[in-house]
Amino acid sequence: MEKPNCIILAISPANQDIATSDAIKLTRDVDPSGERTFGVLTKLDLMDKGTNAVDVLEGRAYRLQHPWVGIVNRSQADINKNVDMILARRKEREYFETSPDYGHLASRMGSEYLAKLLSEHLELVIRQRIPSIIALINKTIDELNAELDRIGRPIATDGGAQLYMILELCRAFDRVFKEHLDGGRPGGDRIFGVFDNQLPAALKKLPFDRYLSLKNVQKVVTEADGYQPHLIAPEQGYRRLIDGAISYFKGPAEASVDTVHYVLKELVRKSIAETQELKRFPSLQTDIATAANESLEKFRDESRKTVLRLVEMESSYLTADFFRKLNAEPEKNLNPSDKKKNAEPDKNPNQSHTGDRLNESYLRRIGSNVNAYIAMVCDTLRNTMPKAVVYCQVKEAKRSLLTNFYAQVGSREKERLSAMLDEDPQLMDRRIQIAKRLELYISARDDIDAVCWK
Repeated sequence: MEKPNCIILAISPANQDIATSDAIKLTRDVDPSGERTFGVLTKLDLMDKGTNAVDVLEGRAYRLQHPWVGIVNRSQADINKNVDMILARRKEREYFETSPDYGHLASRMGSEYLAKLLSEHLELVIRQRIPSIIALINKTIDELNAELDRIGRPIATDGGAQLYMILELCRAFDRVFKEHLDGGRPGGDRIFGVFDNQLPAALKKLPFDRYLSLKNVQKVVTEADGYQPHLIAPEQGYRRLIDGAISYFKGPAEASVDTVHYVLKELVRKSIAETQELKRFPSLQTDIATAANESLEKFRDESRKTVLRLVEMESSYLTADFFRKLNAEPEKNLNPSDKKKNAEPDKNPNQSHTGDRLNESYLRRIGSNVNAYIAMVCDTLRNTMPKAVVYCQVKEAKRSLLTNFYAQVGSREKERLSAMLDEDPQLMDRRIQIAKRLELYISARDDIDAVCWK
């Protein structure tokens, strides 16, 4: 009774006081305005002689927005005699038409009139509610369609359509992956962190101080001379020292390649998880992840070769002008104590002393020169290695991460394509349920539209 769409039939016996009717009390609580309440008086034929319910039926004793209706049902004797409803309705009409109290109300009395009154009112209420009902149905249809779009429409059985669907799903994943790299989603900034933080820190930690100690410089220069000491400048010693120092750059170079590789693999994993269209196809997720990681492995191998080539290129051809400028300013790289020590005995900066060991200031100058050259190489590699890594790994991942996978999928048989598009059984059941509900709501909307236009 509390529901606003409910039509209330408040039935009260005529031989009782209407003011104490339980039906009227209940309806007064839930429908104080009386808009939804129809009053019905029964047992009019059982009232005491000399009394009637005309005041109630004409709305004077208790007014409702809808007219009161009096009815006369079968008596217990009629029920015992199996009097059918057709005969009971005829006797009811005769009662009101011949009654001196209710004859003037006969056209608005009886069960048949009550049924007609309720039917007309029900139709009116339905017509008033139709716009809100249709709005609710349309909203539900939109929600069901949206859920179908979210979990995916049924899969086509045609091989060409399945291939097209797989390629579209791969492109959806590829878009998400590129958004991670280009900044639309988080993760790509970690690659910049490798070049801006990790690589410089690794280069700074290289043990050039230990490698270019006086003892090691003397050892390398002496070994490079062999049985015949150098005459002017220990060029072979310089080259061997530089080659050995440059080889240290291979570690940070390979570490940068590997770190970027792991970042890209993590972005592939996140991109697959964030691609909504792929959630219903676990097998295809696995296939895409496998293909993407295989491509990343190839990109890493090529990137490693490239950065190592950059390091080896620095060893293969030294910048001679750098040392010529150093010779033009021989005192520039010495500290004051070295200048004082070397001022008198060492007129030629490239001239070594014979004896038990090489001159200390001379060795220090060699180490200083090599260190300056390595610093120049370090600056160069700090700038070129990120370029090589981005070109070989990041750019290639954006351009051709799934290229090989596309070629493989295009040559597969229909059965293998179907296997790639297998779904979770629970998801398939959910789709069937939604489709059935959607069909029912659409049918209901069509039926309501048909009624509205009649």
